[in-house]
Amino acid sequence: MSLPLRSASPCVVAAMRAASRRLTLLYDEVMAPSGLRLTQFGILSELERRASEPPTVSELSEILTIERSALGQTLTTLEHDGLVVLGRDVRDRRRRPVRLTQAGRKAVVRGRPYWEKAHTHFSRYFGEAAFSDLRSTLRGIAEDPDLADSFAERT
Repeated sequence: MSLPLRSASPCVVAAMRAASRRLTLLYDEVMAPSGLRLTQFGILSELERRASEPPTVSELSEILTIERSALGQTLTTLEHDGLVVLGRDVRDRRRRPVRLTQAGRKAVVRGRPYWEKAHTHFSRYFGEAAFSDLRSTLRGIAEDPDLADSFAERT
């Protein structure tokens, strides 16, 4: 008897990672005509939202819950493509904020309809209420400082 081509692992982390990879592939496919991958679009969109107070690489890493080294690799590509620039803060020369360029702003505008198409498709497929609950649960896992504290207490 052969096992089905699905994981039988009880690990919630493995399930979340598999779901994340699958959704990323689906969104990337929809977003391909924009020339941006989902990860790139997410970074550029966050920088657009924070244009009045651009974050540093470390701050952006924390905001997006992305390892600094992985974020740095993606930012290098975005900088090479002329979509972001790492600047110097005029008030604190040690601070290196990440800013969108004009080309970066245009890339966000170009990518947004594709992201919205993927986002809308997934929310309709999954169901609006379940989608909202899922997003809330995942944001809670990603952002709740008490979760990390509760793990620290048990180790």
